[in-house]
Amino acid sequence: MLTNAINKTRFCAGISDISDSYSGFIIDELGVIHDGVKLFDGVAECLMHLKERKKHVIILSNSGRRAKKNAERLRGFGITEEHYNDIITSGEITWQGLNDQNDGYFKEIGKKCVIISRGEDDCSIVDGLDVEVVDDPKQASFLLIAGTDAPHKTIEDYEPILKQCARYNLKAICANPDDIGVMGSVNVFGPGTLAARYKDFGGIVEYIGKPHSMIFQYCIRLLQEQGVYPGQTVVIGDAMAHDILGGSMVNIDTCLVKRGLHYSVFKTCENPAEVDRMLNILARQYNNVHPNYLVEILEWGKALPDRKHKKRGPKSSKA
Repeated sequence: MLTNAINKTRFCAGISDISDSYSGFIIDELGVIHDGVKLFDGVAECLMHLKERKKHVIILSNSGRRAKKNAERLRGFGITEEHYNDIITSGEITWQGLNDQNDGYFKEIGKKCVIISRGEDDCSIVDGLDVEVVDDPKQASFLLIAGTDAPHKTIEDYEPILKQCARYNLKAICANPDDIGVMGSVNVFGPGTLAARYKDFGGIVEYIGKPHSMIFQYCIRLLQEQGVYPGQTVVIGDAMAHDILGGSMVNIDTCLVKRGLHYSVFKTCENPAEVDRMLNILARQYNNVHPNYLVEILEWGKALPDRKHKKRGPKSSKA
């Protein structure tokens, strides 16, 4: 029998419901701020409200591109540096790891790689590095999976190069663990799906990005430099597998956006009880982790007068 999730997840009309409880906001990009084609309504206003209240806003993305590239993309949507404090991407973390090559999986990984990215000529993730991009896996020391050209290409289109890289035992770095991405109104397969296929062929993969702790720990260090600790921080995202599970794994409160990756699950719900049931179903798929909050979209909104939930404050731990 499913348990009732009302006491586990607080329903909110907007971010204004929780803004007073937190100083740090780690906000997912694709599926929350925009859909890859257009900016979602209310996002720019919501981000400005947070900045006006001196909140520290980090936009966190599993993009395989560097942070500068994502900043340029956001400017195209009308989101500028006045709307946030930092942009962190898994591509940026990957770039720094490849630049140093002195820690963990990056240690002495090599100087030649095969790249799979969005756009055959997009090698921006290694721009400025002492790393050479090669076409022949036989000449490479590792494989870098940074993006896909879905929906224009299928998984089968990538299988020949994946098989060749596996044949030469190339270690792979997946700079974007997303299995599924949002492109307008369509869900498409992400780099994480190619990484999983590479493992099917016998390849070894290291994932950089959500929900893995490395990228969240990087955000935590940035926030702590501003005097903001995990217990004063909330992660806002649309993916249970990456945002909600990842935030929970580093002991940070989380807020799920309904109109994102899981919208098909919620759109038929006609009342709060049905939403609770769907949340329980989702949670069972992800280690029984529930988001602390649920919002329709990333908008400022107004408080819900008819929902009687116990107000949840930030955790007291600063660890």
